[in-house]
Amino acid sequence: MSTIDGLPPLRAVIAAHGLSAKKALGQNFLLDLNLTAKIARSAGDLTGADVLEIGPGPGGLTRGLLAEGARHVLAVEKDARCMAPLAEIAAAWPGRLEVVNADALEIDPLARLTPPIKVVANLPYNVGTELLVRWLTPPDWPPFWQSLTLMFQREVAERITAQPGGKAYGRLAILAQWRCEARIVMRLPPEAFTPPPKVASAVVQLTALPAPRFPADPGVLERVVAAAFNQRRKMLRASLKGLAPDIEDRLRMAGIAPTDRAEQLSIEAFCALARVLAS
Repeated sequence: MSTIDGLPPLRAVIAAHGLSAKKALGQNFLLDLNLTAKIARSAGDLTGADVLEIGPGPGGLTRGLLAEGARHVLAVEKDARCMAPLAEIAAAWPGRLEVVNADALEIDPLARLTPPIKVVANLPYNVGTELLVRWLTPPDWPPFWQSLTLMFQREVAERITAQPGGKAYGRLAILAQWRCEARIVMRLPPEAFTPPPKVASAVVQLTALPAPRFPADPGVLERVVAAAFNQRRKMLRASLKGLAPDIEDRLRMAGIAPTDRAEQLSIEAFCALARVLAS
């Protein structure tokens, strides 16, 4: 991989630019260019797509995305130290990489991207979940992106893809799976990173569905799910009593036993309850 774009190996790049990973920025660098290329390939055909990458760091995944044929890559990086190595990548791929030194939570990337758009990123651990929730809860659906291919701590990846009945199943699973196909496409051990994090990681792919699986008002569904899982050990008649004084009747109207607990309910059942509450 290091010979495909004529650029040096990532360890040499990091040494040349003094890029020690900063814990405050949630940085853990993935230096194996074979692995970054594999992540890029897991995002599917990139040749006709613009790609948004958050937290490129020294640019390992960026190089993989460009080598796999991404039409245009917008790389948003908060760490100013990474601008120089990313500029070297941009010079090696003229006109195909735009680098923005900004906080991903504060920038609107849409003005710089042309659909179809895919998001592919080894997300900084400290902002990964917040970014995901934003991408899953836009004002309108379908969203600006076709798919999200994102690296998370393995525990977060398992929460995104969890099924009813287990401890991992909760708000994140429902947000993701209500309007997306969600699956884990790769698992990586701590030693794949520099410095090694204390936890394993996994790459999740979410593909946007044209419409939600079941009808429901997004705001009402979010309130129901949040209330249910904030007190997940309680029966629903107790955890949801703040939503309606006659919550037991409304649960029964939705086909749900008041004595059920949140982790027992399917996404379809949560949507049915959201519709009853909205009416």
